[in-house]
Amino acid sequence: MIQANFHTHTVLCDGKNTPREMAERAVSLGFEQLGFSGHMDPDIHMDFAAYVREIAALRAEFAPRLDILCGVELDRRWAGESTDAAEYTIGSTHFLPGADGALVALDHTFEKQETLCRTLYGGDWYRLCAAYFEEEAAVAEKTRCDIVGHFDLIARFNHQYPRFDETDPRYLGPALAALEHLAASGAAFELNAGALNRGRRADFYPIRPLLTRLCELRAPLFLSTDAHSADLLDAGLADAARMAAACGYRTYCILRHDESGRVVREEKEIG
Repeated sequence: MIQANFHTHTVLCDGKNTPREMAERAVSLGFEQLGFSGHMDPDIHMDFAAYVREIAALRAEFAPRLDILCGVELDRRWAGESTDAAEYTIGSTHFLPGADGALVALDHTFEKQETLCRTLYGGDWYRLCAAYFEEEAAVAEKTRCDIVGHFDLIARFNHQYPRFDETDPRYLGPALAALEHLAASGAAFELNAGALNRGRRADFYPIRPLLTRLCELRAPLFLSTDAHSADLLDAGLADAARMAAACGYRTYCILRHDESGRVVREEKEIG
């Protein structure tokens, strides 16, 4: 049984539940750790100082029933206030520059993706994907992240509106190059069930060929649900564990506070 989740969102960014409601749900599920990772990106971002204070107060209240960690999902293109007060960082790439230089969100609507592909990449979806993975390759350097979030987010709409083959070398080539670059930096990755548990895709991020390569590279792996509501806090965790095991993983990672209050990463066996 997986008893932790470190990719979660609340009403403080674009989630549906309060931090307290998420924590109460985590306790009811028997969780040992709960990490909050509110968005800080050019489109969705929080009052970060207020967020840190609220999560710190909640951590004190729920200890020792639940070990609460204050993280952040920091975007590759974030250029605002410092998030150094976060206890861990998920680094994500949600945007690419558009034809006029303005940032285009890749996971908001298919229409935005399609317009970007047509206007800047001549309608060539493989060129768009390659540009995304080139951007993603720098996410650890730019965000100093502990965890690379939803590595292949560019495929967000590809099950509903298929425009490229995720097994084609024109897609997998740039994806694997970015993945191997990030793995060499020592960053951990997540197996993200968010699109699967919300009915947006029939697959995890990253897809199986990429996850298998991560295992070959011995990249540390977290299991997450990218929960934007309390009812999805554990949705897909068991399936993610099975997928990780099928790709060769025998352990997954968690974060926790040690006796001195320092955040440490440790591995647990996939049961």
